[in-house]
Amino acid sequence: MHIQKPYLVGITGGSAMGKTHFLNSLKKLFSTDELCVISQDNYYKLSYEHQLDAEGNINFDLPECIDLAAFAADLEKLHNNETIYRNEYLFQHENQVGPLLTFKPAPIIVCEGLFIFYSEAIRNQFDLKIFIQADESIALNRRLKRDSAERNIPDSYIRYQWHNHVMPAYEKYLLPFLSQADIIVNNNNHFDNSLVVLDDHFRYQIEKNKRSVQL
Repeated sequence: MHIQKPYLVGITGGSAMGKTHFLNSLKKLFSTDELCVISQDNYYKLSYEHQLDAEGNINFDLPECIDLAAFAADLEKLHNNETIYRNEYLFQHENQVGPLLTFKPAPIIVCEGLFIFYSEAIRNQFDLKIFIQADESIALNRRLKRDSAERNIPDSYIRYQWHNHVMPAYEKYLLPFLSQADIIVNNNNHFDNSLVVLDDHFRYQIEKNKRSVQL
C-alpha cells in the first residue's frame, strides 16, 4: 500500500505579528488526526549556550539560539511518517527540562518559527511557505501586552529587547525571505480571509492524502 507523505507547511513571521493566534485558529478547524503543529520554540538551546549582547543580556533572537539541525532532522522524520518526541521548552525556566511532547504524523504538518525560512535545510522541505506580517507599531504593542501579562517582564526591558534584539533579527533573518513565501498574511487587524483560503486548501490536501492511501 502506498502511503502519501504529509503536506508540510512552514509559517513564519516576526515577534508578536500573530503566528500563535493564527496557528491556534487553524488548529480549531482540524482534528489531531488531520493536522500536526510543531514549533521551533521547543528547539531552543539552554540559556548558558546563548550569546550575550553588549549589556550582558541574552539575545534569544539569533538563529544560534536554536538547534536548527535537530529541528530539520525531526521534520524530515515527520515528513516520512515517523512519530517524534521532544521535551517542551519552558520560557522563564530556560535551564529546566520540560515534559516530553509527542508529535504524530498527519496529512498536514505545520511548522512554525522565526528562523524556519533562514535555515535552508528546513526551508527546502516545505510544500507551502506562509509569512505573517504586521506593522511594527502594532506588533510592539502586542508584545508589550503579552510579555508583561504572561512573562512578567518590565516594559522598559521589553522595549530594550525589541529595539536591540527583535527588530535587528527580523530585518536580517526574516525579511530577506519574504519574497519566497507562497502566501503573505497581513495581520494588522484580522486574518479571516487567509484562514478561509487555508482551510479550503488543507481540506483538499487531506482528501488527496486519503485517496492515495485507498489506492
